[in-house]
Amino acid sequence: MPQITVDRSPTLRLDRRPFAAELHPLVASVIGSPAADCKTRFRRIEEAFIGDGTPERAMVLLEIRLLAGRSAEVKTELAERVLALLEKHAVPEPGDELHLAVEVVDVDRASYRKSVSAAR
Repeated sequence: MPQITVDRSPTLRLDRRPFAAELHPLVASVIGSPAADCKTRFRRIEEAFIGDGTPERAMVLLEIRLLAGRSAEVKTELAERVLALLEKHAVPEPGDELHLAVEVVDVDRASYRKSVSAAR
């Protein structure tokens, strides 16, 4: 179920496939689910305004949505390990200040539904 959204500044370099190839097994190992259940979407934001608007700043905001029920310790470990992975993969322009953030969000089990089907 993990649904991951990565929003990034337009000037930031992030090799999406290698990042996701490391991210999915990491998430799966921390929360105890199959990596095949992870889904990540990447969004290059049109414009970022950070702090006072100084243009030499870049950011990545990463959100991981999980079915509710995991402990605070598991969510903290997940956020810390994903942040370390982001630090490894996110490459700002020379001279830019890089802001990274990870948030783990609970999804209500009672209202969540999904469907998976093969092409016909």
